[in-house]
Amino acid sequence: MQLYNSLSRQKEPFTTVEPNKVKMYTCGPTVYHFAHIGNLRTYIMEDVLDKYLRFSGNDVLRIMNITDVGHLTSDGDTGDDKMLKGAKREHKTVMEIAKYYTDAFFSDCKKLNIKTPEVVQPATGCIPEFIDAVQKLLEKGYAYEAGGNVYFDTSKLEQYYRFHDFKEEDLEDGVREGVEKDDNKRNKADFVLWFTKSKFDDQELKWESPWGLGYPGWHIECSCISMKYAGEYLDLHCGGIDNMFPHHTNEIAQSESLIGHEWCRHWFHVHHLNDETGKMSKSKGEFLTVSLLEEKGFDPLAYRFFCLQSHYRKSLVFSWDNMKNAQTAYNKLVAKIRTLLNEQDAVDETKKAELLKAFTEAMDNDLNTAQAVTVLYDILKADTTAATRLACIEELDKVLSLDLIGHAKALADAEQDAAQEIPAEVLALVEQRKEARKAKDFAKADALRDEIAALGWQIRETRQGTEITKM
Repeated sequence: MQLYNSLSRQKEPFTTVEPNKVKMYTCGPTVYHFAHIGNLRTYIMEDVLDKYLRFSGNDVLRIMNITDVGHLTSDGDTGDDKMLKGAKREHKTVMEIAKYYTDAFFSDCKKLNIKTPEVVQPATGCIPEFIDAVQKLLEKGYAYEAGGNVYFDTSKLEQYYRFHDFKEEDLEDGVREGVEKDDNKRNKADFVLWFTKSKFDDQELKWESPWGLGYPGWHIECSCISMKYAGEYLDLHCGGIDNMFPHHTNEIAQSESLIGHEWCRHWFHVHHLNDETGKMSKSKGEFLTVSLLEEKGFDPLAYRFFCLQSHYRKSLVFSWDNMKNAQTAYNKLVAKIRTLLNEQDAVDETKKAELLKAFTEAMDNDLNTAQAVTVLYDILKADTTAATRLACIEELDKVLSLDLIGHAKALADAEQDAAQEIPAEVLALVEQRKEARKAKDFAKADALRDEIAALGWQIRETRQGTEITKM
């Protein structure tokens, strides 16, 4: 499999420390509010990668953190504490907010067919690990105390900027969005490992530490949680493109300073979902959530389908028109698959292997889900048995997770329920009309249509057959 590596800035063969065993880390949500659908695009694509690695014969251990402490709104370790902000907004405790929005996040994931990782670890459950890591960084000379806080010293590294070629002047205070001045820092790029002098007098979550009562910085949690479950070598680290700097850059700095060797060999970043005015966020306009999609009549899996139609390394523009188009295309796919369900034929294993080869070629080429969706359409048009096409779709959907066959069966059940409500007299007239159309007796067919209409029913010819509905 060829996968783009953000660290090397090129596509390269994806390899692991242990053959066919993947230790995979994905940055989890900060649980102070609902995840918006831009956040969830990243989790959808990480889910596809996880499932394709398993589809390809790998044993995957996937680890995800839940940030319930220490995440401030500014890149420069300043600004509001997001968890405290959420608690004040809703007049609840931080832990009540964390529990509510963690549950909401995984509820959204379930609706989007995103598998829950094997390990889900809240940051508040690893405070001893964070303190131990900070102590070791101090002992090794990679950290210092200033103003009551503990900072990582980026000047001790031969190379700090791993994903970008930043220059020091690019980080002048106020030049880069989100960076605010911190007089305690020796260098502009230094970052907080542990806070004790918090500006939040009512900061709810604090722990005793060698440096006083305080709480961890955001960046240290992912390093420590990863090492707790995956050891000193991680094969694959995933996240949104906005995590690349400074979060993932800081993770590498502190992790490799701790262990003294390369930590993670492959980095996978998903680009932004934008609305028509720019980057999507929780503070702009209508807050786009899975629940809002449902309120407007969209199936969450149609949103997943929308995401899969684009490459993960391309920005994707969301609009309600684009969403309507995705829902229509998804419905048509389901309706087409529904026509295959009643066919009684056998699977052509040779043809199945041939069709699935096109799918693996697409996915092996940097997780090209857009091409994989094209392969799905090609399978539906393939000159082979219905059973073969269904067998292929079932295999693809182990990765794409669109529940296509499940939705097709539900559609068939709904049609059957509707047919049982149609009077026998109407069904008999519909059959007579079918025979008249076959005989090209269109005058009789029109007369029969009128008879059916007089009984309060209307008929419409579709690609899937005759549709009968109550007038």
